[in-house]
Amino acid sequence: MGLLSWKTSSKQTPTNGVEDNHRMSFTVFLGNLPAWVTADDIKGWLTAENLVADAIKVIRNPETQESKGFAFIDAPNTDEMNAIIRRFDRAPLEDRLLRANPAQPPKPKSQGPPGGRPNGGSFAGPGAGPGVGSQAQGAPSDRPPRRTNKRTNGIKRATNSTSGPASAFAEELSKVL
Repeated sequence: MGLLSWKTSSKQTPTNGVEDNHRMSFTVFLGNLPAWVTADDIKGWLTAENLVADAIKVIRNPETQESKGFAFIDAPNTDEMNAIIRRFDRAPLEDRLLRANPAQPPKPKSQGPPGGRPNGGSFAGPGAGPGVGSQAQGAPSDRPPRRTNKRTNGIKRATNSTSGPASAFAEELSKVL
């Protein structure tokens, strides 16, 4: 049985002190974990199976410190990574099945639409002028056009069931529609 080497950071730095972002990754994503699982628990499971890991990080909510239900295990090589995946993928724990697979590299934060909106626009609240928070005319969109209600031809009726129409204009509009 070999000794496990546990380090506090998963970043590898060569002797010149520059971080090597091009290093081959042997990180395992371990998901569907109960909230009570800690890095020490995972370390114990690996030790019991004679598996080796360089580092284990259980991902937690930064505000509450509660586990988010997944962890990352840094393995020393491809063989060890595959052995960890084989052992823990679909392994039962309590009333759930764990998920283990090669971790995907994190998506750069600079990528993606501004404001985190899926269509590239930002949220514009009521009263924002034309064009604010929407794409330019004719710009391609990654979502299909909205469907309209055939009965109202896309015009939404203001419904206020407690007090009726809000103004004389709304009352006249409701008669026409």
